[in-house]
Amino acid sequence: MSEATTITRRLTIASDVDLADLLGRNDDHLRSLESQFDVRIVARGHDVTLRGDEEQVRRAERALIQLADLVRSGQPLRGGEVRAAIRMIGDDADADLKAVFADAIPVPSRKRWVTPRTRNQKRYIDAIRGHDMVFGIGPAGTGKSFLAVAAAVAALMKREVTRIVLTRPAVEAGERLGFLPGDLYEKVHPYLRPLYDALYDMLEAEKVASLMEKGAIEIAPLAYMRGRTLNDAFIILDEAQNSTTEQMKMFLTRLGFNSKMVVTGDITQVDLPASRHSGLIEVQAVLRDVPGVAFVYFDDQDVVRHRLVSAIVRAYGAHEGRLALRGEPAAPDSAPPEDRPGLEPA
Repeated sequence: MSEATTITRRLTIASDVDLADLLGRNDDHLRSLESQFDVRIVARGHDVTLRGDEEQVRRAERALIQLADLVRSGQPLRGGEVRAAIRMIGDDADADLKAVFADAIPVPSRKRWVTPRTRNQKRYIDAIRGHDMVFGIGPAGTGKSFLAVAAAVAALMKREVTRIVLTRPAVEAGERLGFLPGDLYEKVHPYLRPLYDALYDMLEAEKVASLMEKGAIEIAPLAYMRGRTLNDAFIILDEAQNSTTEQMKMFLTRLGFNSKMVVTGDITQVDLPASRHSGLIEVQAVLRDVPGVAFVYFDDQDVVRHRLVSAIVRAYGAHEGRLALRGEPAAPDSAPPEDRPGLEPA
């Protein structure tokens, strides 16, 4: 940074803000701010001093003020939320964190609510609330399935629907179902396990078991959806990139009265044979202009898992870009965004 533009700004945090939550353990949240904005931050009680480039200090100060407002409102701050908030301010100095983070989905777990952590996650939740059919497309770790399950559980608890139906294609990712031990249920159970994990984050295990026994929650392979009409239901198709064109059409036409359908997937991770087309890739062109259908796209900035996951997503994207420049084929169905039918930023 240039000494000519270096400034020092002093900020006093309101006394009703819990400093332990705001600053993080061992001031970890402050260190994240320093790293993102290349500024020096020193906290002495409720007095905070920021030093660095004028524009970066302004952004860091705005981020700190908004994070303090979130803490005051009772919003718990974990590392993931703080990093996401910092990225938002870094991209847009006028970003309103509360408009994103304070939009909570109530769930009957110890967490009590699930909140979006990025703008695209907020758009996704808004789309689910306002549309009967929503497609969430993007890389691993962006919260597509988790937020959809949270919305489904909230709808069930508020009695907006009478059941939740969760489904996935049982497609091998380098392994063969036939080699797995057990009957059909035991063979497909590993493919459905991520959906169970998301449910157990929202509900106690006993409650999940009770609701499944009553038929209020159903988890089944995609093939089991054929021939059904799903009324008064919140239906989620996960890992939809591994559905074929025929399966996608079959699934989408299961939508019944007073039902909502959310389809999630990552079109860069298709495990279908090269001879089969991904239904999730094709449906973007087919339904792009259909009223009542919403598409929300995520990118590496929306990754809320370990920070390395975001770096891995970017690294693979850069690698595929280099292959494209050299004219070498990328993995099947992993064309860059500009070559994907109907793919537009959220």
